Amino acid sequence: MRALALAAALGVLGVPAAAQLPPLRGYYLNVGFAAAGTPLTDAGVSDFQRLRLMVQPRYGPVSGDVAYEHRLTLSSVAGGSPLLGLTPAQGQGDWLPLQGTLGESDHVEWRHRVDRLSVALGTESFAAVAGRQPISWATTLFLTPADPFMPFDPSDPFREYRRGVDALRLRAFPGPMSEIEAVVRPATFDDQTLITALARARATFGPLDLTGWGGVVYEEASVSAGATATFWGAAWRGEGVLRWTDSTTVVRFTLGADRSFALGTRTLYLTVEYQHDGYGAPDAAALPVVLASAPARRGELQVYGRDEAVLRGSLDVHPLVGTDALVIWNLGDTSLLLGPGVTYSAGNEISLRGGLFFGIGAGTEAGGVPGSEYGLVPTSGYVSLTAFF
Repeated sequence: MRALALAAALGVLGVPAAAQLPPLRGYYLNVGFAAAGTPLTDAGVSDFQRLRLMVQPRYGPVSGDVAYEHRLTLSSVAGGSPLLGLTPAQGQGDWLPLQGTLGESDHVEWRHRVDRLSVALGTESFAAVAGRQPISWATTLFLTPADPFMPFDPSDPFREYRRGVDALRLRAFPGPMSEIEAVVRPATFDDQTLITALARARATFGPLDLTGWGGVVYEEASVSAGATATFWGAAWRGEGVLRWTDSTTVVRFTLGADRSFALGTRTLYLTVEYQHDGYGAPDAAALPVVLASAPARRGELQVYGRDEAVLRGSLDVHPLVGTDALVIWNLGDTSLLLGPGVTYSAGNEISLRGGLFFGIGAGTEAGGVPGSEYGLVPTSGYVSLTAFF
């Protein structure tokens, strides 16, 4: 079945590629990273590199989307890697055989992955996409429990591209401010294929944007609702999910707001969000169980606490220089993750960035049990180069 789906995608993509040669685009990221030691990890340095090539062929109403990337990690610590969510190249749940490890040793890891390989047929009122593709159903910006398709790590400063998932997606546009869609996604975990099948509707009424979906997520019944409203100069966002698993109802929701403020000739942009997650750990003692849970292993949990908050601010101090700071707060164990950073635009397609991470909270307890979620995060820093071509 997987081989047939892959052959069909490659065959259809070959038609527009032969008829029209689209431009080949690229993306390169290099991150140098250094971290202090903790009771559980050694101090070390590493270098992470990502090279991505992209092409979007088109022939009439048929179009394709292809992205192929290599990821290379060099680390001074055996088995070590950056903390920034950069290393997974194979990803959770990949169904199509489009990824693998090219080389691996104590200090080197080299992986490759076709991150996108999809074919789309579209008109003004309908679109169908099959293959590996990015899908985002998030309403909030950082903590997104109602997005069932590989949400971002909220602490990751490199979010240029959302990971592709293997899916069939059908979309209809009954009006200029409304959309209906359905997605079927097979995913493989522990040699078992689980199906996510969801239908979603979205509509905009003036300053109010409403969305809702229902179906099964990893074969567990789920429903969701989300809304964005704009008033008092701010965007107010919320999304929530009810999930039925093992005769238990799990409640997950996030509420947040974001707004820009004028500071002279500069602009300060603030985002604040609060999340309650029934899958999360109510205290530090429950962290090992949550980390080993099925939702965590499937990549559904962006953070691991039951109640957490995010605050992020960004300020352009110069037309070419931007600063930002991120705070993630686990309200259950009171630990904090702090992430200040600065970005410099070296050209239209090149940017440089530097940043730090600090974990504040209780460290290990007897037997090496974590005393808090962020207390074991080592003090660390990174510098990066991002280039598009």
